[in-house]
Amino acid sequence: MKNTEKVDAREIRRKLGLNQQQFWSKLGVTQSGGSRYESGRNMPRPVQHLLRLVHVEQIDIQKIKREDYEVVEFLRAKNSELFKDLKKQAKVWKKG
Repeated sequence: MKNTEKVDAREIRRKLGLNQQQFWSKLGVTQSGGSRYESGRNMPRPVQHLLRLVHVEQIDIQKIKREDYEVVEFLRAKNSELFKDLKKQAKVWKKG
């Protein structure tokens, strides 16, 4: 997500057919806090990133473990070709 991109949380929530409690609780944000973001209050970058991961990318963040993330970062940094290949294979596997 680029710095210039504005997240329209209300539109994302409505497209998903969720009420504010359902939508924001998955991010660890209270309904009232989410309501303020939807009304125009500045949303912190970490919340923007969580919103994208959970509601746009549909990633269940409760299943992510630190060591899994560390492996991904290691592969990306130390063996980018293997990382790219595994990423392609994972997409094919998920479709299949």
